[in-house]
Amino acid sequence: MTDRKTELAKNLARVEERIASACAAAGRARADVTLIVVTKTYPASDVRLLHELGVREVAENRDQDAAPKAAACADLDLTWHFVGQLQTNKVRSVAGYADTVQSVDRARLITSLSTAAVRAERELGCLIQVALDAESGERGERGGVAPDGIGELADLVAGAPGLRLGGLMTVAPLAGEFAGRQRAAFERLLEFSSRLRADHPAANMVSAGMSADLEEAVAAGATHVRVGTAVLGDRPRLG
Repeated sequence: MTDRKTELAKNLARVEERIASACAAAGRARADVTLIVVTKTYPASDVRLLHELGVREVAENRDQDAAPKAAACADLDLTWHFVGQLQTNKVRSVAGYADTVQSVDRARLITSLSTAAVRAERELGCLIQVALDAESGERGERGGVAPDGIGELADLVAGAPGLRLGGLMTVAPLAGEFAGRQRAAFERLLEFSSRLRADHPAANMVSAGMSADLEEAVAAGATHVRVGTAVLGDRPRLG
């Protein structure tokens, strides 16, 4: 085993232990939480090593990095998540490799994703990104729609050809009432998820929590956690 593969294996084991412990503390089954490894800024060789170690869900946040990486790993059975703020001029490219776009936060983006998905003859899963620091009608500092805009966007996704409404995503806010209160933020997201599922029962995915706060996300009920640094480490970045 290479040094890098050994390092990744140890990091994955530590993250797995954290998730398992958090699930046990919350009275949840470990199978209820999916680990998504955020491979942004790391090379395709790391993605291949992660695959050898059993990882099947990976995430990227910049199309210019993700597109060539996904192409280099096209022979692997991976599920690709796009988690960054997405500009409409990148949608056609993202629709070619992403299985799920977790950062849907405006109507124009939904229209573009639908057009691209139909053109590519693919179905794209979509999560509505919720900005817990945004006022009505605004977007969050890190992307996302204000909570009162969830329903409208969810209905648009559900009715758009080529798209599938998967659920909700959030990033713990750096400002506002939930700053520094990750558990409370994630619990609020779960409340929104419950309301969403009343109208869209299949939209049961809740993506929340990263390396620093995955325990809080699991405790709140997240179904997916997005972990980068804790798995890949603070090694020199690309570009």
